[in-house]
Amino acid sequence: MKKNEISILGSGLIGSLMSIYLKKRGLDVQVYEKRADNRKVEYKEEGRSINMALSDRGWKALDKAGLRDKVLPLTIPMYGRKIHDEHGKTTFIPYGKEGQAIYSISRGRFNQLLVEEAEKLGVEVHFDHRVDEIDLRTNEILVTNPEGIQEKIPSNVIIGADGAYSALRNAMLKQVRFDYKQEYISHGYKELTIPATEAGEFAMDPNALHIWPRGSFMLIALPNPDKSFTCTLFLPFDGERVCFENIRDEKDLVGMFQTYFDDAFQLMPDLVGEYFRNHTSALINIECYPWMLKNAILIGDSSHAMVPFYGQGMNCGFEDCYVLDGLIEKLGTNVWELIFAKFQKMRKPNTDAISQLAMENFEEMRNEVADPKFLIRKKIETKLHELYPKDWIPLYTMVTFSDIPYSEAYAQGKLQKKIMDKVMSNPLITQNWNKLDYEDIVNQMDKAKAF
Repeated sequence: MKKNEISILGSGLIGSLMSIYLKKRGLDVQVYEKRADNRKVEYKEEGRSINMALSDRGWKALDKAGLRDKVLPLTIPMYGRKIHDEHGKTTFIPYGKEGQAIYSISRGRFNQLLVEEAEKLGVEVHFDHRVDEIDLRTNEILVTNPEGIQEKIPSNVIIGADGAYSALRNAMLKQVRFDYKQEYISHGYKELTIPATEAGEFAMDPNALHIWPRGSFMLIALPNPDKSFTCTLFLPFDGERVCFENIRDEKDLVGMFQTYFDDAFQLMPDLVGEYFRNHTSALINIECYPWMLKNAILIGDSSHAMVPFYGQGMNCGFEDCYVLDGLIEKLGTNVWELIFAKFQKMRKPNTDAISQLAMENFEEMRNEVADPKFLIRKKIETKLHELYPKDWIPLYTMVTFSDIPYSEAYAQGKLQKKIMDKVMSNPLITQNWNKLDYEDIVNQMDKAKAF
C-alpha cells in the first residue's frame, strides 16, 4: 500500500491554503474531506456560516501563496463600523487610518477558489471521505469512501485542519497528558439576508460593517459582491426576554425586529421564511495542548477555535499556515517533529491571546459601541496614533492592520486600556476631549511600560 507523504484532514479555508503551501514545496499532498464537493452541486451557504473579514494577516498569507489577485475580486472593502441605533440613526466609526479596511468575503466562494488552486497545483482532494479513526502510533488514517467502504491510509505526516470537531484532535485526546477545554458561549447565531434593492443596488452603505448593538444581543451585516448583505443575528439561546427560545412564531419574530431592528426589518422581505428555515448555530471556544504528536499536528480551528467577534478566526488560521511554511522553509522536510514542536511553541501564546480578545470584543460590540463615550474614546486613540504613530497604536490596529504577535498586542492593549479608562473617567471628557494633553498620555504609557 502506497504511503502518503502528507495527509491533510479538511478541505476548508485553512486546509486548502496549507495544501497549496506544501505542494509548492514539492511535496505529495492528499486532502480528505467528509463533505461533498460543493462545486458539483448548487452551493447553498445560507444558515451555515458567518461572512469572513480578511485583514492584513490573512492577506500576508495569501500573498506568499501568490493568490491576492485572484481573491481580491471576491471581496468588498469595509472601512469602518456603521452603528445603527433603535431609531435608525447611524454613526460611522473608522477601523483605522484613511484607506485602511477589512474585506468582506463569502466563505463558500473563497473556499471553492482555494480548492481549485490546490487542484491546479496537483493536490488530490478526496471529497465524501469520512475519517473514522486515526492510529497515532502508526500514523494510519481509517476513512470511509463514497461507496461506504473503509480503507486504511498510512501517511508520513498528518495535518488536522478539520475544524472545531476535529477527528485528529479526538485521536490526540486519547493520549496521555493532553489538555483540552471547550466552552460554548450563552449566545448562538442565525444567518439572514438583506437582498439587493429592486434597482439592483446595495440597500445600505456597502463599505462598512453594519452593527445594531442592543445590549445582550445584536445584528450585524456584511456586504457581498451580488449587492446583498449577509446578516447575522446573535441572541442568547435562553434566559433573556429577547432570546431564541422566545421566538416561537412569525408574530414573535416580526415584533422583535420591528422593536429593535426596524430599519433592517424594512429591508428584509424574506425575514420570516429565512429565520424559520435557517439553522441556529452555537458558538464555541476551544483550547488544547499539545497540538502535536510525533508527525501529526493540529492547525486552525482544530487547535484554537474562537468566537467570531474580532474577525480573526480565518486570519489567525492563515497565519498558522504562513508560520508553519516559514519553519519548513528554514528547517527542510526531514524534521517534522522539530518543525511541529517549534510551531506550537511559537503559536500557542498568540492564539490564546486572540481567543481571549475575541471573547472580550463581544462585550464591546453589543454594549459599548452604542455608548456616545465610546466614539469619543476612539477619536482620542485615533488622534494619539496620528501624533505618536510608534508610541500609541490602538489595539484594533495592532490586531487587524499589522502582524505584531497577538500576545504582544494583547499586553500592550491592556496597558493602553488602563490609561484610557483613567482619561475617560474625567466627567467633562465629552466636552473637552479635543483639549487633552496628548503628550502627557503617551508619557503615562512609557511609564507604565517601564514597570
